[in-house]
Amino acid sequence: MANYEAVIGIETHVQIRTASKMFCSCPNSYGAAPNTQTCPVCMGMPGVLPVLNKEAVRKAVVAGLMCSCEIARFSKFDRKSYFYPDLVKGYQITQYDLPICKNGKIHIGGIGFSGEPLAEKTIGMTRMHLEEDPGKSTHYSNCTGLDFNRSGVPLIEIVSEPDMRSADEAYAYLCALKEIMQYADVSDCDMEKGQMRCDVNISLRPRGQKEFGTKVEIKNLNSFRAAHRAIQYEIKRQIIELENGNAIEQDTRGWNDELGETLVQRTKENANDYRYFPEPDLLPVQFTDAEIDAIQASLPELPAAKRARYVADFGLTPYDAQVLTSERTYAEYFENAAKAAPEAAKNTANLFTSELLRSLGETSQTLAECKVKPAHLAALAKLVQAATINSKTAKNVFAEMFETGKDPDTIVKEKNLVQVSDEGAILALVKQVIEQNPAQVEQYRNGKTAVIQFLVGQLMKLSRGKANPKLAISMIQKEINGN
Repeated sequence: MANYEAVIGIETHVQIRTASKMFCSCPNSYGAAPNTQTCPVCMGMPGVLPVLNKEAVRKAVVAGLMCSCEIARFSKFDRKSYFYPDLVKGYQITQYDLPICKNGKIHIGGIGFSGEPLAEKTIGMTRMHLEEDPGKSTHYSNCTGLDFNRSGVPLIEIVSEPDMRSADEAYAYLCALKEIMQYADVSDCDMEKGQMRCDVNISLRPRGQKEFGTKVEIKNLNSFRAAHRAIQYEIKRQIIELENGNAIEQDTRGWNDELGETLVQRTKENANDYRYFPEPDLLPVQFTDAEIDAIQASLPELPAAKRARYVADFGLTPYDAQVLTSERTYAEYFENAAKAAPEAAKNTANLFTSELLRSLGETSQTLAECKVKPAHLAALAKLVQAATINSKTAKNVFAEMFETGKDPDTIVKEKNLVQVSDEGAILALVKQVIEQNPAQVEQYRNGKTAVIQFLVGQLMKLSRGKANPKLAISMIQKEINGN
């Protein structure tokens, strides 16, 4: 890719979490039997009138303010006409020339997809507008099923500027956007439930050229990993085409995750094809400055600001701070634990990112289902920090906490796990280990210092894991060296 630069923009659809749909009172919920959450309005029956969901509009403004957008004091809805079986009305109520939010930005950085640091950068946001979701098509071997439960669910369409230059930057943008929507309580952004979907636009241009190349759109990517893979593949495909002297065709492509490649679906429509015109059944949306100021005052802390605070106030690494803020529930859990033991916040973070997340993954549990309460995780961190137990014992204590929900102090007392830091008791074990392992002691004396870990391991076995390992290392070294 040395001779070319990728130009990437992303269109993201985020379902707004509300009790009812965008223009009717049908439930906005996931998982009901097909076509059981519909009414004449969301099914587009003749003569019905849409009624705008006030909460959906408020949350769209919240989303815009969280992304530093300008909020329109006057915006309107339009009809976008196109035919598809799951668009029951034959048109979609959306916003065209007067969107509710525009000119925003999102900050990216931290640890990238590959685990390497990602350069700090601001990605521009062209616009953010409200619209309704169409229904859902499910394709079977011999037919297609249509479920209109999703028809009319409120959506925010978020259009970025073409400011991304790599798959890693695009992945970071999507992660940052998801975090913001979750923290703002706009959406759960569960991609498995279709609550967040994205289309990616990619073009290539020779390095140093200002003009954009021919754009290709990849539709309906349903995971961030798929988006990352699709972008990497499409960049390579376009480079091969250009280097072979072929022109890039402007088209719409789909992503086949099993094959790991994009496939042509159709040629790209133009705005004229949609025959936009103002929605005649809805009044314009208008806000006063006072109304916008009131919403602004209610906004939560941005994830990026929270990460910076965790690093500054708790001494966390940027990586740990990024993990802890990657989900709103993670940050809430950690904040509660840190309040219980602010002096042990770093140890609490270590236990969260290593033991708790691992155990949740192995058991497919959520934090809400987990028996380990924030105060108990903080209490375990305090025991480690105070050297009451060592880190190895802490892992065993955590395992029982996760299984039973007991607090760590009770487990430590019941199993007599308090760390031994008495030098007299440890010295007796040190002499026993040296006596039982003369070959390894001789290796250490001959310069093979790594063997000290083996000797410490033998001491820990004798102490049933209760000896203070730092003290054990020091005393073994002293005893062997004759100090």
